[in-house]
Amino acid sequence: SPADPPSGPFHALLVEDAGNRKTKSSIQQITVDDLPPNDVLIKVAYSSLNYKDGLAITGKGRICRRLPMVGGIDLAGTVVESQTSQFQKGDQVLVNGFGLSETQWGGYSEYAKMKPEWLVSVPEAFSLEQAMGIGVAGYTSMLCVNAIRDHGIKPEDGPVLVTGASGGVGSVAIHLLSKLGYDVEASTGRTTTHDYLKSLGASSCLDRNDLDRDAKPLEKEVWAAAVDTVGSKTLASVLAQTKYGGLVAACGLVGGMDLPSSVAPFILRGVALQGIDSAMAPMAKRERAWKDLAELLDPKVLGEIYKVEPFSQLPTLADQIVQGQIQGR
Repeated sequence: SPADPPSGPFHALLVEDAGNRKTKSSIQQITVDDLPPNDVLIKVAYSSLNYKDGLAITGKGRICRRLPMVGGIDLAGTVVESQTSQFQKGDQVLVNGFGLSETQWGGYSEYAKMKPEWLVSVPEAFSLEQAMGIGVAGYTSMLCVNAIRDHGIKPEDGPVLVTGASGGVGSVAIHLLSKLGYDVEASTGRTTTHDYLKSLGASSCLDRNDLDRDAKPLEKEVWAAAVDTVGSKTLASVLAQTKYGGLVAACGLVGGMDLPSSVAPFILRGVALQGIDSAMAPMAKRERAWKDLAELLDPKVLGEIYKVEPFSQLPTLADQIVQGQIQGR
C-alpha cells in the first residue's frame, strides 16, 4: 500500500564525497532510521530530473552543500506517518525546493521525511505522476507567467519570448502563455524541436544564436515580456530588445551566471528584470501557482511534455540533461 511505512531497507540515490572537492553518486539501500528527523514521512511516488539535479548527480556542479546527500529537488507522494495535525496519513503531497538536494535530503528515495511547512497538497486536478510531470520546472514556469501578468502585460501589448524553450521550464511556459492568449516566440538551439514547440503554442521559433551574442545597450524593441532560462549574453540581448515598460522574468543560468548588459534598458525604457526564485518562494505564492496550473494546464499537452523513466536510469539521464539532450521533462 502507498500509505504503509517501509518494512526494511529501500533505495535512494546518494551523492557522496569522492575527495579532492569532487563528488560521486550511486543508488544505495538505506533505512528509515537514516532519514532526517522531520515530522512527515512520505512514500515517494515520483520525483523529477532538472538541470540542477543533473549537475549534482554527475558532479559537474557543486550543488550539494552537505554530504552525504540524497538528490532530487522535488517529490510527490503519499503521507505514511505524520507528527503534525496539518497532514494526515493518506494525504497526497508535493514539495519543491526548500534546499532539497542542497542542504536537505531530497526526493530520490523511496521514502522521505519532510517538514510540514514545506508541503503543498497535490491539486485534485493532478495525479501524483502529473504533479511531478509538472514538477519544479512547471511550477517555476507558472511563477514566471504570473510575474508577467502581475506587471500588467496583456496579450495585445506584443509578443512574449521564451528562451531555452525546449527545456522543462520553457515547454510549460509556452503552453501557459499560449493558453492565456499571448503570442509566444520560442528561442532554441535545436531545430528538431520546432514542431514540438509549435504544438505547445509557439507561433514562431528563433535560433538561440540570434540572442547568444554581444548585444548593444539598446536594440530594436521586439517583445512585451520574456521568460529567460539562459542568462548571460542571451539575457542581455533580451533586455536590449524588450519593449518600453516590459518585463523579463529570469529563472535560469544554463548559459552562465554573468550578465553583460548595461543600465540602459532599465533607465531609458523602464524595463523590469524580475528574478524568479522557486526554491524559497513563500507558501501563498506556491499555492497560487499550483491553483493556476490546475486551471490552465491541459492534461493532454502535459502528457506530451514529460515521460516517465525508471529510477535506475537516473545516472544516464543526468548525463543527458547536462549535455542538453533532453526535450521537455
